[in-house]
Amino acid sequence: MNVFKALIASVCSMLILGAPAFAGSHEDCHRGTLDDAYCDRNLDQTADLPLDPADWVDPSTIIFTYTPVEDPAVYANIWQGFVDHMAEVTGRKVVFFPVQSNAAQLEAMRSGRLHVAGFNTGSNPIAVSCAGFVPFGMMAYDDGSFGYEMEIIVPADSPMTSPDQIKGKTMAFTSPTSNSGFKAPSAILKGEFDLVAERDFTPTYSGKHDNSILGVYNGDYEVAAVANSVLQRMIRRGVIEEGKIRTIYKSQTFPTTGYGTAHNLHPELTAKIKTAFWTYEWDENFKKEFKKADRFVGITHKFDWAVIRQIDTANGVSYDCK
Repeated sequence: MNVFKALIASVCSMLILGAPAFAGSHEDCHRGTLDDAYCDRNLDQTADLPLDPADWVDPSTIIFTYTPVEDPAVYANIWQGFVDHMAEVTGRKVVFFPVQSNAAQLEAMRSGRLHVAGFNTGSNPIAVSCAGFVPFGMMAYDDGSFGYEMEIIVPADSPMTSPDQIKGKTMAFTSPTSNSGFKAPSAILKGEFDLVAERDFTPTYSGKHDNSILGVYNGDYEVAAVANSVLQRMIRRGVIEEGKIRTIYKSQTFPTTGYGTAHNLHPELTAKIKTAFWTYEWDENFKKEFKKADRFVGITHKFDWAVIRQIDTANGVSYDCK
């Protein structure tokens, strides 16, 4: 078993420590890649609301979390205004729940401890299939555009100028569920440069994008694959000095973090949660942190994540929750 498959197995094993919070009746329905606990009757590739209202969840306290691309403590204050707004719109207490890893976030939703979340690009298909996550929104700019790019970065004084020079070196990835931190660069390195981890270079895993960026910045990593949105935020916050890191590859634009709810929330509550996203007036600190984005726009997993599922296919990934 190669490193990638071993790490995916590790993530999946964390997910199946317990059964899904909603076990369902395992009705005879279309599922596609979804776990047996969910149904996709309308063929939109996400889990549908359970048919029996007794299976709907209507919590007095809403638990919300943001993808752990960086230290979760950084985002508790940044999201506070939005948390307060959601509480006002829904009439419920809302708690920001910091998670330390993608696997922990996935397991929290699968087990029913998480109601609203922003899952990173690469985790979205897994969260949809294995945790009953239903994404509906994404951050966007004033012209309606959205997304980020994967960049392969090196220290500014590195002799590397192209990914084909990664051969024989050690390359840092973030985690196996990350699109820009692992999935996309793995597919691109193999497809465009005939470079395969373990055969042509040694992979190592930092856990998070900020760890990879700081590792390159401090000379601990020779080369790393990261989301440029995280890199840009760290430069704006003064965590790293611009010009000390150089990019040797930049990908096409990918969809960014997808926001959504657990599939079995009471539909009236889900409607209020969506309203909170659509009506939130971003403060300047929020805009600055998220690269001048100033709104949430509606998305559909079936279409907006098609390119990510294609990357997963190229990497031999299947969303098997068993």
